[in-house]
Amino acid sequence: MSQSLETRSVTVNGHAHRVWSRGTGRPLGFLAGIGGLPKWTPFLDRMAETRQVIAPSLPGFPGATGHEDLDTIFDWILATHDLLTEAGLRGADLMAVSVAGALAADVAAVWPEFVRRLVLVSPFGLFDTREPSADIWAQRPGHLNGLVCAERETYKDFIEQPTGADPTEWKVEQMRALEASARYLFPTGNTGLSARLHRIQCPVLLMRGSVDRVMPGSYLDRFATGISGRAVVREIAGAGHLAELDQPDAVASAVREFLE
Repeated sequence: MSQSLETRSVTVNGHAHRVWSRGTGRPLGFLAGIGGLPKWTPFLDRMAETRQVIAPSLPGFPGATGHEDLDTIFDWILATHDLLTEAGLRGADLMAVSVAGALAADVAAVWPEFVRRLVLVSPFGLFDTREPSADIWAQRPGHLNGLVCAERETYKDFIEQPTGADPTEWKVEQMRALEASARYLFPTGNTGLSARLHRIQCPVLLMRGSVDRVMPGSYLDRFATGISGRAVVREIAGAGHLAELDQPDAVASAVREFLE
């Protein structure tokens, strides 16, 4: 990828939020999952070959602050809407992973014309007492590595401290991202989204890794049922919960096929 990674900042609720972008073409918004986006990924490079990929940081995730000011799910939905607007993604295609999927789905539900096409990878937002999702906030240090990706080294490498970074601040940043997602998802991951899924009007691609250890496969079926016929469901072989980290080429191919 020859094009440089561009960094800018937008302000939401008085707090700065980093926005990364790379590539040219029709914009594609990307909201990262567990741990946020501490570094650019091979999957995003694949998408930037044909798209302008725009990746804003949610409140409290790497590159952003302000999660302490958001107390309710409605606060988070409004903040996500405003962040996407400031990032220039109104009316664009949007992809969201894991914990961010709940917020992206709600933006598409509350403002049906805001998102052109929506891609959700193992999204949170629902809960089934018979098949509870894994409690990502109750894991001992290092245990997320083996939970969120098919191979523990994949996530370990993803969150590895970059050269020159302060080791204490780097660890704080990772914990802050988990704390931020817990503010709107803890303890069950249920945001009440099931009551709003029928409002989503845009086409939706629902994706899940075949070895997802966080989100049961039945949850995608519940999403698809709630969206009422406008959703396509895909499973990515050999991928875990953060499928785009495990299988960047396969996920990029599926996303491109759906968006085009």
